[in-house]
Amino acid sequence: MTTHCAIELAGQKLWLLPDKAVYWPARKTLLLADVHIGKAASYRALHQPVPRGTTEATLARLDTLLAEHDCEQLIVLGDFLHARTARAPATLARVQAWRERHPELSIVLIRGNHDRNAGDPPVELGIDVVDEPYVVGPFALQHEPKAHPALTVLSGHVHPVFVLRGRARQRLRLPCFLIDEKVSLLPAFGEFTGGWEIEPAGTSQVYLAGAGRVWPL
Repeated sequence: MTTHCAIELAGQKLWLLPDKAVYWPARKTLLLADVHIGKAASYRALHQPVPRGTTEATLARLDTLLAEHDCEQLIVLGDFLHARTARAPATLARVQAWRERHPELSIVLIRGNHDRNAGDPPVELGIDVVDEPYVVGPFALQHEPKAHPALTVLSGHVHPVFVLRGRARQRLRLPCFLIDEKVSLLPAFGEFTGGWEIEPAGTSQVYLAGAGRVWPL
């Protein structure tokens, strides 16, 4: 059963994946945003009671996506590490072990606001770090959702979610993709990231991700 949702944007076929990522078949590239490695550890450093194991869960989901799709490149649209406290030896050791499972994978990180605070990932991880916009084909890949004068933008930063409301006041918040010819938003990939409620406007199209499926609103 096909669980992704295939769309065409800027003349390219993209797959919106249920696990909050985008696969670009023509480039054999996986795109995701807002991983926020070490966020839970950062909160625990402030004596906040938050769940453990979120880094392992995030990396395990990424392992699954790479196994399911023919990927030569991974592009992160900002906020790979959450903060300087995410550079704790135990956290970085988990990321290094993940990297060693994918030695041939090319990885590009577009600096986001949290990356600027946390600092670039250790060079041992073999991640190319660039500033936005990072231009690939017809897309300007960015962290900030700001329009580009000539290209379609794929971005992160917002952590978009959409709220479904029932007649009996039920509420269901789901991560979503907001797709637009000018600026599109990817949902946050990380396990412990929260979300910002959005409403589509103009020609924007919302695609909900949940229960192992992606479907247009």
